Amino acid sequence: MPRVFFGLEVPDTVKKRLLALQGPVKGAKWQNRNQLHLTLAFLGTVDEARVADLCQAAGGVEAPAFELAVTGLHTFGRPELPRNLWAGVSGDEALRSLQRQLAGLLSEAGFEAGHSGFQPHITIARFRKQAGSVAPLLDEHGDRSFGPMPVTEFVLFESTPGETGSVYSVIERFPLAGPLDETGTHDQ
Repeated sequence: MPRVFFGLEVPDTVKKRLLALQGPVKGAKWQNRNQLHLTLAFLGTVDEARVADLCQAAGGVEAPAFELAVTGLHTFGRPELPRNLWAGVSGDEALRSLQRQLAGLLSEAGFEAGHSGFQPHITIARFRKQAGSVAPLLDEHGDRSFGPMPVTEFVLFESTPGETGSVYSVIERFPLAGPLDETGTHDQ
């Protein structure tokens, strides 16, 4: 049975800037290039036969393409004893609307979307119990802009265990309505 989630891919330019933050922080398990994403809905393990139902439900999303700005560093947990280090996004009202619509369609199809308090973020590092402080990293990069993130589709990913952490594979892509024009607005 596959372990799946819906999410957004992060542009390579943003990935490069986020990966450049990696350094010697006690207890940090830094995410690799292929692990950087923004989760919309985590479903966990689902029966193989229900993957088509997931795709059908997600295919009902009607949302325009939009653009986010990846900006700021934050932690889940105190900076002195973090559980996760993550980058936030701004301009996220369209993202929240997309997530709510997707969660509603999944719920109607009988799936538990697993995001009661949606906090859009891109995890950069996870920490063990005896983690070191990331306060200096937050002081230096807390308000930093990591670049634009055009959102023209969302993705159903499968997560499988790998030697260096989870490996994410694309099951299906779901385009949003219309491309963004060169100014980052919806092109009709």
